[in-house]
Amino acid sequence: MLSVVIPVYNEAESLSPLYEELVAVALAERYVLDVVFVDDGSTDRSWTAIERLAAGDPRIRGVRFRRNFGKAAALSAGFHAAQGELVMTLDADLQDDPREIPRFLAKMRDGFDVVSGWKQVRHDPWHKVLPSRLFNRLVGLLTGVRLHDHNCGMKCYRREIFDEVRLYGELHRFVPVLAHARGFRVGEVVINHRPRKFGHSKYGVKRFVKGFLDLLTVKFLTGFTQRPQHLLGAIGLLLFFIGGLGLTALTVCWIGSRLSDGWDDVHLHQRAAFFFSLAALLLGGQFMSIGFLAELITAYQVRDTSTYSIAAETQPHDTVPREALTDDAQAHDIPAEAPHERSR
Repeated sequence: MLSVVIPVYNEAESLSPLYEELVAVALAERYVLDVVFVDDGSTDRSWTAIERLAAGDPRIRGVRFRRNFGKAAALSAGFHAAQGELVMTLDADLQDDPREIPRFLAKMRDGFDVVSGWKQVRHDPWHKVLPSRLFNRLVGLLTGVRLHDHNCGMKCYRREIFDEVRLYGELHRFVPVLAHARGFRVGEVVINHRPRKFGHSKYGVKRFVKGFLDLLTVKFLTGFTQRPQHLLGAIGLLLFFIGGLGLTALTVCWIGSRLSDGWDDVHLHQRAAFFFSLAALLLGGQFMSIGFLAELITAYQVRDTSTYSIAAETQPHDTVPREALTDDAQAHDIPAEAPHERSR
């Protein structure tokens, strides 16, 4: 079964054509289809269109939010409702081509756990394309996951990923990064990107500001979740060292000016360096204190969460009779286990 999760926000006109394309691909490729439309608080007739599609095809299901909660929440709800082991995500604006789905699944068969689309030729204005390319390079530089298009809405996942990766805020574009940090394999395929037919883009300048802030969050989550003091403490030690060095130098100058006539008078309250050094010293202490608190919180929460990801486990062998173990041990001059060891 292939599940397709589609977040919807004011896309009433494009839902029927998208449904027809999905059904055509499923029929041609013989997929068992499971489609989940998630209405993220649309104010147009999107929910009416979803209800009509669901009424005519049992493979279609709809989830409606009371208000707009954002794309990450819509995807999270869709993943929860999806029934397939493989989950595709598409945008509802018809710019993602459903005919690319077989290429995603072929890539998944090569052993990948996440496959992201790459809109190599984009039908978007330059003021969206240029910042997006710069953002993708920055993500690759900071996280090591070098995809050409982290923002692409067309992706394929193994369902098990979402047992370990939780979506909130606006972290949906960083699922490949979060999955890679847990040991899952991430790949990409070049896809056909089509011009927008209906509606307008939901993204503006705020998207890139939020995206950069989310990138910093993801960098911290993937690199320092289990060791926050390594980041906060390092910053704190650096500031503490700079502040201490500055105050030490000023103290030497002040003492020298009092003991020797060859030194100019030093009045600490008239030196800007004194206040900068004092501020650095205080900030350094605060960063280290926050790091210790973060370590305490991490140590408390890690009791209920796994710090690793298991890909597979060997199955236990059938129980071997005690007599067979004893005979085999005697044959190889191996001492049989003591009774108290068996009880354990």
